[in-house]
Formats: sequence, C-alpha cells, structure tokens
Amino acid sequence: MTQHSTFEDALFRLKSLAELANLNHEVIEALLHPKQMMEVSLPLRMDDGSKKYYSAYRCRYNNYLGPTKGGVRFHPNVNEDEVKALALWMTIKCAVVGLPFGGAKGGITVNPKELSPMELERLSRAYMRGFADFIGPHLDIPAPDVYTNSRIMGWMMAEYESIHRTHAPDVITGKPIELGGSLGRDDATGRGAYLCTLELIKKMGWTLTDIKVAVQGFGNGGYHVARLLQQAGCKIVAVSDSQGAVYSESGFDIESLWQEKQQSKQIKGVYCDDSVCGIIEHSTITNEQLLALDVDILIPAALEGVITKHNAKDIKAKAIVEIANGPILFEADDIINTKGIKVIPDVLANAGGVTVSYFEWIQNRSGQSWSLEKVQSQLKEKMTSAFDTVWTLAENDGLTLREAAYVNALKKISRVIEAQGTRQYFVSR
Repeated sequence: MTQHSTFEDALFRLKSLAELANLNHEVIEALLHPKQMMEVSLPLRMDDGSKKYYSAYRCRYNNYLGPTKGGVRFHPNVNEDEVKALALWMTIKCAVVGLPFGGAKGGITVNPKELSPMELERLSRAYMRGFADFIGPHLDIPAPDVYTNSRIMGWMMAEYESIHRTHAPDVITGKPIELGGSLGRDDATGRGAYLCTLELIKKMGWTLTDIKVAVQGFGNGGYHVARLLQQAGCKIVAVSDSQGAVYSESGFDIESLWQEKQQSKQIKGVYCDDSVCGIIEHSTITNEQLLALDVDILIPAALEGVITKHNAKDIKAKAIVEIANGPILFEADDIINTKGIKVIPDVLANAGGVTVSYFEWIQNRSGQSWSLEKVQSQLKEKMTSAFDTVWTLAENDGLTLREAAYVNALKKISRVIEAQGTRQYFVSR
C-alpha cells in the first residue's frame, strides 16, 4: 500500500464516514475541499543582524457553522499538508461538541528552541502581519498549539490591534489572563479527555481503582489527563516523551514525574517529597513498547500517525483515548475495531481545549470574566453531553465511537449546506 500524506489519510476517513452518514454527493464534495489556504514567507531579522525567511501557513477549512477556529503551531515539520489535515479535524471537532465554529489551523516551519526570546517575539508578530487580513474575531480566531503559548498569543493579539487600530481581545484565545485569557485554559485539553474517559469507564462498568493507564506523550495534554486520572484512583503505569518511556507495575506519582521533567528535561521514574526526588523501581522502555503494554487504557498524546497497520496488531489495551490529533491512521482502524478496542476519537477526546477557547471568546465579546468553577462546570456539561450523544448513536446504530462522532458532526454540517440549497432543491423547482 502506498504511503499516504496526513491530509490524504484524513480525506480517506472523511469520505468513508460521510458515506456511512448517507450524505448526498454535493455535501461530501463541499467537505473535501478547504475553503481557503494561504502560505506566506516571513522575513525575520535575527539578533546578529542577518535575515532569515520562514514558511508560514493558515488554512480556513470550513465556515458553515461559524467563524473558523484553530491553533498555530511552531514546529520544524509544519507544512501545508499537515495544516489542512488539522483544519479538517478541527471542523469535525467543533461540530461534535456543538460549537459555533468552523475549523482552521496554522503554523510556521521553525524550531522555536533555536530562537532567542526577542527573535521569537518578532516572528510571532510577523505571523500576524502576514495573515492580518485572513484573521479576525468574526472570521478566524487562532489559539496556541504545539510550541506556542499564552505569551505568543498575547504578542499576536497586540500586533493585530496595532495593525487594525482597535481593541480586539476576541481575535485570539489562549492569551494571558491579564490580557483577557480565560481561567481553566491551561488544563482544558487534558481535562476534556479526562471527562470523556470517566464517562467511558462508567459505561463499561469498570472500577476506577482497577484501571491501568499508559500515556504516550507527556506534554500539557498528557500530563493533565494523567494527573486527573491518578487523582480519581487510576494507576498510571507508563509515561513517555520523545526520548523514551518509563514503566512501573505499581504506578507513578504524576506530579513527581512532571516536577523532574521540568528540572532535568527528562522523564525519570522518581518520587518527590517537596524538592527532594528519589529514584523508584521502574523499567525504561521505548515508545513502541509502551503502545503494546497490557493496560486497560492507552492514551496517545504525542503526534499523529503513531498507530499504523504494522503495530495495531500489537495493541493490547481495552480502550484508546486519542489526545493527539490523528494518532491512529485510517489504515489501522479496521484492525483496532476487529480487536474490540473502544476508541474515544480525537475529535471528541481532545475537544476540551477548543471548548474553553470558545468560553474565552464569549467572555471577551461580552466583557465578562468567568470563575474557574464556572469554566470547569461548563466544560463538564459540554464534554459529557457530547460523549453521551456519540455513545448513544454508536449503541443504537451499531457504530464505533469514531463513526458515531463523524456521523453526528457531518449531519450537522450537512443540514447547514442543504439549507442553502443543493442540486436536489434546484432541480425540483
């Protein structure tokens, strides 16, 4: 089988599930083509006086449900193909959880770790200058993603306001609290996945204290979902980052692992008492070995495409919760489904981040500041309602959770397209 690009893989899955939803051909065609894709070259004056150019992208995939919404990532592997795939997934994600947004995504092909703080600020502001007419509170609302953060969002917002000579906190989400950001945004992605995982555990009739969990990827999302699941009583037996993984049958204290990672930039099997950390009994394994562990729940929280047709047969987990975007390739779906593994798909499991971004947008537009309790309460309501809708559809129609999530989302988008008139309407007049 030919190796497909990330976007091609996303389109294969979309076409397959659109047919399952029994959408008419015109609706399917509308969803296969990004609305707008823009690429610019950003000039950056370096600290030593030299000038470099960086490729930057923004895709507004679909705005049938509202202005487009999606993150901006700074990463060496950012390219047009990846950005379009991520924007497509964001389109589905917003529809799944019932947000009034379409999907978008953006990024710069850069290793931000090689830039000084001042170079990083200049590049962030250059991105907004490059896309200043492509972005806006009613048009397209960016947010943080891989290797971007609240400070970078603050710089981008300030640049937009300078260009347009206006106050526009609602043009960007994921900002610093002092600049109009929302409480609860820092752990929103992990908390959303945690809430979905709790619902799955209830539906399956499992006992929290019996659950063993492996988390591949220990960034913001992976850390918070692991922390919250451990607090709920689950045993986190394996955690990894890009350098490797640690495993302990007796489980880890997640806060200790996180504290050590912040200090040493490595994941080590430690237990910390205040600032004193000691090594505990554990094994060092690879990321591939982590994926194949005999656990109840596997949480891929790193990069897309880590579960393929080649390693899907080795997965022993009873359930997979996709925090990463597209961690299971389309080619592996049938293998995973045949094994009876329940998968909470990325378009549902990692929707907590965009949901709290929506709350931030609402707060900015209305001049309000919600309490943390309100943000978390509203997030729980949104995520559990979306999960229940997807679960019920899957149970009633004999679908997987991924199929049910896509069917539900695609039908919402389809109704908007059909309301504007399709061939069936025009030939019948």
